[in-house]
Amino acid sequence: MSPLSRFFSPKAVAVIGGGAWCEAVVRQCRATGFTGPIWPVHPKKSEVGGLPAYPDLVSLPAVPDAAFIGVNRELTVTMARELSAMGCGGAVCFAAGFSEAVSELADGDALQAQLVEAAGDMRVLGPNCYGIVNALDGVALWPDRHGMSPVETGVAVIGQSSNVLINLTMQRRGLPLAAVVAAGNQAQTSMSDLGIALLEDPRITALGLHIEGISDLPAFEALADRAAELGKPIVALRVGASEQAQAAAVSHTASLTGSDAGARALLRRLDIAQVDTPTELVETLKILHVTGGLRSARIASASCSGGEASLMADMGEIAGVTYPALTDTQKTGLRAALGPKVALANPLDYNTYIWGDEDALTATFTALCTSELGLGCVVVDYPRNDRFEAPDYDQVLRAVARTREATGTPMALVSLLSEGLPEPVAMKALEMGIVPLCGMGDALRAIRAAVTVPGRRNARPDPVTLPVNGHGAARVFSEAEAKALLQTFGVRVPGSGRAGEAGQAAETATQIGFPVVLKGEGIAHKTEAGAVVLNLSSAQAVAEAAAKMPAESFLVEEMITGTVAELILGVTRDPAHGFVLTLGLGGIMTELIRDTASVLIPASREDIGAALQSLRTAPLLTGYRGRPGADIEAVIDTAMALQKLVQQHAGALHEIEINPLICRATDAVAADALIRMEE
Repeated sequence: MSPLSRFFSPKAVAVIGGGAWCEAVVRQCRATGFTGPIWPVHPKKSEVGGLPAYPDLVSLPAVPDAAFIGVNRELTVTMARELSAMGCGGAVCFAAGFSEAVSELADGDALQAQLVEAAGDMRVLGPNCYGIVNALDGVALWPDRHGMSPVETGVAVIGQSSNVLINLTMQRRGLPLAAVVAAGNQAQTSMSDLGIALLEDPRITALGLHIEGISDLPAFEALADRAAELGKPIVALRVGASEQAQAAAVSHTASLTGSDAGARALLRRLDIAQVDTPTELVETLKILHVTGGLRSARIASASCSGGEASLMADMGEIAGVTYPALTDTQKTGLRAALGPKVALANPLDYNTYIWGDEDALTATFTALCTSELGLGCVVVDYPRNDRFEAPDYDQVLRAVARTREATGTPMALVSLLSEGLPEPVAMKALEMGIVPLCGMGDALRAIRAAVTVPGRRNARPDPVTLPVNGHGAARVFSEAEAKALLQTFGVRVPGSGRAGEAGQAAETATQIGFPVVLKGEGIAHKTEAGAVVLNLSSAQAVAEAAAKMPAESFLVEEMITGTVAELILGVTRDPAHGFVLTLGLGGIMTELIRDTASVLIPASREDIGAALQSLRTAPLLTGYRGRPGADIEAVIDTAMALQKLVQQHAGALHEIEINPLICRATDAVAADALIRMEE
């Protein structure tokens, strides 16, 4: 396969087609700074975009390194074949009407397969995409406006929406964009292929991803591995949770997870930072560009306003950053710089006593922002540059830069409002090695997202267990069947017996011993249907309860007592991300409280333990206000048993749910279970 570096940094390009889009490519490429030859190709036009056109590819003076194919979908395939035959390095396929349009065009998949076959060893970007802008080398195979400027180093962004990418290039927050690539249908060249090639360019510092879906999970894992090897961070904005998959599921677990939980678990597993908005993506990329990633979310903040200090404190708590209490050394340095009238705290309101005194500002920030912090922040909003000059505000910027040099602590300017750091100020800050963070809320969430742990990927996670396409229809196992299967993998289940009618249920209960639980079989959500009764203490009570149930057969079980907490443990089959294991608060409160955490299979005991500790209700497991704690190791044992079951039945399993898993001081018992699996 032709190397992507030739495609990304071509010496000569061809533009095939004569419409307005192709004319725009010619003009954009030249306007972006490309100095090599641009060869328009059109059978009838003498010029395209102000340059002389060639009637066909054979007439070109040399082989292009890259091409933009801007013709209809059928002709796109023909042009790709001709370009590949002549040795072109790669082509942007602009046309739509391929796999993305199969609901409208029956031949969409077939035509895309023909395109890939026609391309052979030549790289193909798309189809159905805008292409690439490379601000490092002045290349724009891009049929529309973009807001990028030449840079010597910066971040790259890959996305699946060309319009989102256009908008990102128009940001005025100082982000140095080195390259933007639209992946389109990823027919041949995936987002992962593109990401690896971009990160291998020493001029690119970090990678941003706008993900609508992951088409090749092993390739995505390879991207994360290569990024870790290169020491370059990735941040992702992931969209597109599937409501259809949730609606089709029969268990609580599926409605809690869906593909969004699977995607988040995957990104977390691969140490890819996650953000929820485009502005957070931009701010996080700025942090990663300057610092390579923060070592912790422990930060210090200084501002000349008590209101701003309070906002940093409140919004920081929501975002998940922490403000360590001041040490005696910090207090001594701050008192020397600020005098006796300023209350010392973190976040710090240094008042306005030292405003306009650059040395005093430097002394204050240096005393506050010690080297063990993840980031030092100074809050400042510049006045409107169309009405005011602000030389005294530049003193703050210089003081922050001097602090970074003195302490070695990564430093940031944080504005209350996004417009508080105009683009010229943001760019000046970057030149000085300072992160300009525009808008307090976005800034604090970006700080939390940018936290990395040095050496965190010394041990790479095992490849995700991929679902295997089965051949039969899935069915819901009866509870007795489900528990029997779980028991073979080591899950502790209650003693039980089945009964076909009320009298048999009473006899079975007598054999098991009271108290017992009676359940109607064949009902997914028994509590809601009135098909479960607890703590029955006599045969008569069992018979009466069975007579009232909307069921034709029954399961009688020993009553499990000594409950410390109830959990839900479930696994769902996510075609895009593998099998998602979800743990959380269980019982009848599951969907109301929605306190869950998800990991992908295979997960380590440490991963599962960390997921349990991340729950808001984790104190219930560890012992809350004098109550006994649960046997955490038994809970993890149960999760590992589920994982083993999944791995052995990956070709047939659709979902598993244990709800509740009754957690006790000495064990964990699966009180109810659901399995949906093919035969």
